[in-house]
Amino acid sequence: MFGKTKSTTKSAKIDTLIGQNTEIRGDVVFSGGLHVDGTLKGNVIADQDSGSVLSVSERGLVEGDVRVPNVVLNGCVVGDVYASNHIELAPQARVKGNVYYKIIEMARGAEVNGNLVHRGEGAVDTPAPAQPLAAREPALGDS
Repeated sequence: MFGKTKSTTKSAKIDTLIGQNTEIRGDVVFSGGLHVDGTLKGNVIADQDSGSVLSVSERGLVEGDVRVPNVVLNGCVVGDVYASNHIELAPQARVKGNVYYKIIEMARGAEVNGNLVHRGEGAVDTPAPAQPLAAREPALGDS
C-alpha cells in the first residue's frame, strides 16, 4: 500500500469505508478494518486485543483520539493516537497530538507535532494524568 514493508496490517480486509465526500460526527467503534477517505469528527475506537486496523488515506481526516491496535496513516489526525500494536506513518501522514505505540514505521515526509511514546509489553493504554503542583510532595522546609 505505502511501501515495501512486510507488516501484517496491510493484508487486513476493509469492513467499513468512510468515503471521500462523507463527514461523520461522533465516536466510531469498530472491529476488523476501517478505511477513512473522508472526515471523521470524533474518537475512533477498536478493542485493543482485536487485531483491528484503521487506515486513513491522504484525503482522510480524523479529529479526535484514535485507540486502535494497528494504524496505517497517510492522512491527518488531530488528536492522540494509541496504537497498542503497530503504527505506520506514510509520507503524507500528519499527526497533531501524541503517538503512543509498540512498533512504529515512519516514512520520510511524515510529521508528528507531539510526542512519540513507546509503550512496551503490559503498558497501560492511557497515560497517567499529571499531578497538580499542590498534590506533589512538599519542598524542603515546608511543614
